[in-house]
Amino acid sequence: MGKTYERIDGRLRTFIEEQPVFFTATAPLSADGTVNLSPKGLKGSFAILDELTVAYLDFAGSNAETIAHLRENGRITLMWCAFQGPPNIVRVHGRGEPVFRDDPRFGELLARFPGIDHTLHGLRAVVVVTAELIRDTCGYGVPFMAYESERDLHAKRFAREDDASLDAYFTKKEYIATSLDGLPGLPLPLPPSTV
Repeated sequence: MGKTYERIDGRLRTFIEEQPVFFTATAPLSADGTVNLSPKGLKGSFAILDELTVAYLDFAGSNAETIAHLRENGRITLMWCAFQGPPNIVRVHGRGEPVFRDDPRFGELLARFPGIDHTLHGLRAVVVVTAELIRDTCGYGVPFMAYESERDLHAKRFAREDDASLDAYFTKKEYIATSLDGLPGLPLPLPPSTV
């Protein structure tokens, strides 16, 4: 039923790249801390950098739990599941790092996402994940669901923001600079972009 892979390539890579949505899971070190699970979409915002490294664009939102957890301990799991075609679930367990807008690597990483206009979405960071364990499972319990289209609401909301107004938006949100558990989240004021 389940199989462990040494790398992300071939059929596994194709499966991951074809999925319109994936999920991220992180947690703080504290035993009573808040576990976070987030859906990620927006076509073009995910990239496989090499056989053991993936990345996704972290856009504006209501909190920054994933960033806070990665800054504290780096643990992350990404999951894709087939809602169409043969049943399958793929998980990449690994170590993640948020690469912020003022990091010298930011521009080079951003170039790996040519299929999306990041300026429309309030880009905060590029999250880079190095795989430590890659596994698939059957996915027999995942229902069939049809993909219709991308939502345009995120771009409509954040396309009108510049760096100053985006920083003001983040500053007024309760769980952006710190997580639900009080961990450091997104560094504010928002660093200017290097690109």
